[in-house]
Amino acid sequence: MGTQRGRDILLKISHGGAGFVTLAGVRASRIELRSAQVDATGADSPEAWRELLAGAGTKTARVSGRGVFRDAASDARMRAAFFAGETPDWQLILPDFGVLEGAFQISELSWSGSHDGEAEFSVTLESAGQLTFEALA
Repeated sequence: MGTQRGRDILLKISHGGAGFVTLAGVRASRIELRSAQVDATGADSPEAWRELLAGAGTKTARVSGRGVFRDAASDARMRAAFFAGETPDWQLILPDFGVLEGAFQISELSWSGSHDGEAEFSVTLESAGQLTFEALA
């Protein structure tokens, strides 16, 4: 994968049965995929080296980003999801890499801006179910 522009990362949220709607181009983002470890080390572990139980840990994902909303409707959709405590499906599209998709809940949502600039939002999403990743060709 070659170098790509960060501004091309897109954040989309499910919109009823009509697929996904683009909320924003994300100016700064971070994706964290984690897997908790289950220590299976015992008295008979070779030379007391730690052993991990494969596939037993809990997987989580956290996505955080900052950007500018495309329009008032996309701002309203994100606010509605936050205040209702929804766990809608989201897509995070990373051009030339892939699409991360699944249920997320908004754990943090804020807005900021300066007197001579546009209003920006910051959001943190926490996974709320199984995620999929599809590589882009």
